[in-house]
Amino acid sequence: MQEDLPDAEAPNRASVARMYDAMLGGQHNFAIDREAVAAFTAIDPQVRNLARANRAFLRRAVSFLVRSGVRQFIDLGSGIPTQGNVHEVAQSLDPACRVLYVDNDPVAVAHSASLLADNPRADVLDGDIRSPADILAAPRLRALIDLDEPVAVLMITILHFVTEEERPADVVAAFRDALPAGGWLALSHATDEDRPDTAEAVGRLYRARATSPVTARSRAAILGLFDGFDLTGPGLVHVPLWRPDPQDEVPGDPSAYWVYAGVGRKSR
Repeated sequence: MQEDLPDAEAPNRASVARMYDAMLGGQHNFAIDREAVAAFTAIDPQVRNLARANRAFLRRAVSFLVRSGVRQFIDLGSGIPTQGNVHEVAQSLDPACRVLYVDNDPVAVAHSASLLADNPRADVLDGDIRSPADILAAPRLRALIDLDEPVAVLMITILHFVTEEERPADVVAAFRDALPAGGWLALSHATDEDRPDTAEAVGRLYRARATSPVTARSRAAILGLFDGFDLTGPGLVHVPLWRPDPQDEVPGDPSAYWVYAGVGRKSR
């Protein structure tokens, strides 16, 4: 739906946010994004199932966090709004919940701003996860989020777009250190252990076609991102296995879903 996008001209590289939108069946993407998703599908035919499983994890994690007393959320790398957004899930359980979306993709920011125009308890910030200090100091964040009260930071399939040189553990630590006692982290991340050939091929695809490369990591490396957090049950597991609801599909071979997911509470 090129006419709905804020850019006057079609881009020359696929956007990771618009690709995810296309994987989920959204309309806010260009042909170049859909072509990249088609190439991804040729590598892994179940990529759309994986995207839906990741989205279902987000819904379950937010619901769990609200039930655990969280009323404030910072959704980093939030992407283009689609069905089951964080504010919709959280505010359906408690209308007092506040949500700040953060993304650096202009399409994601524009559509989020439009969606949230009449919602005083949700906002969007144009920011890059690689610059946590700028995000944490932003007036839009400070106007909506009280960092002296419980906050959940959501990093859903975003840190594998942070390279080793950009030090993903330091990015997580910066947000962890800004959280009060009892703050939370929900995270999902691609792994290269279950299907290394697939992960390598997808990495090449994103380097060649997309705005950000993908760095899939080992389970141990992903677990290390939770430093300073105590993982809640069932721990760090394949994304369909994190507290599935009765309506959620649980695959016979969870490793085919080569993304790990976990939720942890700040321990120090």
